[in-house]
Formats: sequence, C-alpha cells, structure tokens
Amino acid sequence: MHTTQVSYYWVGSDEPFVDQQQIDQIGRVTLGRFGGCSSSGQYKNEDGAAILIGDDWEMTVVLDAHKTADSAALVLQQLAQHESRIRDDLDAPLAEAFGRIETTVLDLFQDPDFLAACTTLQGETACLIAVRKGRFIWWFSVGDVVLYLFHPELMKMRQAALNQRQFYEWIGRANTFALPVPSYTRGVRELRQGENRLFVTTDGLLECPGTPFAEPKQMEETLQSGGVVELLSTIETHGVRDSTTVVTWTVTIEETVTQPSDT
Repeated sequence: MHTTQVSYYWVGSDEPFVDQQQIDQIGRVTLGRFGGCSSSGQYKNEDGAAILIGDDWEMTVVLDAHKTADSAALVLQQLAQHESRIRDDLDAPLAEAFGRIETTVLDLFQDPDFLAACTTLQGETACLIAVRKGRFIWWFSVGDVVLYLFHPELMKMRQAALNQRQFYEWIGRANTFALPVPSYTRGVRELRQGENRLFVTTDGLLECPGTPFAEPKQMEETLQSGGVVELLSTIETHGVRDSTTVVTWTVTIEETVTQPSDT
C-alpha cells in the first residue's frame, strides 16, 4: 500500500504568526506554531520546520534560530535540495535506513558550499531531525530543541526526553560543523507496544513565563486533554515572548517489543 508523499517546509521570517496560533495537519503529523506575544515585545519569528512523509516513515525537522531566521532558511534549503536522496535513504530497508540518513545529514551539513554559505549569515540555529521508521525513532540534534517520547510504560519510569538540551551548539555563523570535531547528538530508540506519542518543541514552550510546561508530565497531560490547541493557548495566556514551534504524531506498535528476559 502506497500513501501520497508529503513534503512541507516553513520558515518564520515568511510567516511569523506573532499573536497568532497556527495548527496544521501535515499528513500524519500535527504542526503547531505561535510566534509569541507582541505585548511582551515580540515582533519576529526565527523558527523553521520541515515535514517529509513516506509509506512507512515520518521525518520532522524543527529549527530555532536567533538574530535572524537566515540560518534556519539555509538548513531547510539544503535539505529541500537533497530531498530525493533523503527519501531514497528512508525508503531503504529498516536495517539500512538510519545509517544511510545519518551519513546523508553529515554530508549535507559538512558540504564545503554549505559551510561557506554559513559564514555569510547573520546568526545561527539549533536543529533537531527526527525520523520514525518501523518501531524505531532516530534523531540528530544540534542545540536545544527537544524530542520526547510519551508512553505509559516510560512515564512510570520518568523517562520522556530522548535528547538533552545543548546550549552552545549551532549551525550557521557559529557552526559546530566548522570545528575540527563537530559536536552533535544522535540516537536511536525502540518504541513501546501500544500507542507512542512523539513530540518535538523549541524552547519557547519550555521557558514560558510561569513554567507551565517545565516538566514532561505537564506536556503529556495537556496533549492528552486538549492537544496542541491547549498547549499553544496556555503559553499565549502566559504572555510568552519567544516563538514556539511544535510537531507531534502518534505511532501504534502492535508487534512484540523488547522486554526483560525474566518477564
């Protein structure tokens, strides 16, 4: 069975959504944006996002730039120009796909022309790429965008965030890939049996005044009760200044997953 391929790219400098909640369903993925409150001093949006969907996989990219959105736009341009290679990687068998996409991402971010273009930018961006294929999630992170996996078994163990925020990593004028040894995080995790919710957010949500979403449990409960609408309405009510971009989708795993050998 083949589904319609989905490709979506957005950068906040084109559509800032200041004082405006924007929630879109992009295939199987929900994309939520709130550009911040002008009453708190916000007047621009430097976030960005991309969503690609194939038959048995989803790839989301969330970017949080500063100074300007130029770095987010350049990353999205680089990915869009090589979308056919990305799709070939992710259409490959499961045992090969994650290794291939990691090689591609590193190639694209270390390409000499891309690195040269980065030196001309004003500002830099955090970037988190997440790919779900089969019963696994792979991610590649530079900076402080966070990916969460919500599942009842994991929440009992207080396990939700798949990556840790890094405050001195970027792509752009200041560029981790210009270092002798680039600094980034990558990982793979098996999903759990039943319904898994994947959730990616920029720090606008995490650092909202009053910290309504300082803990993963608060996010998970809000997503269950009122979805992305309630998340964005809450931070707007709290007068958040920083732009917030979130993506979320659910994956139901029916097959057996890894359990301790003594169960």
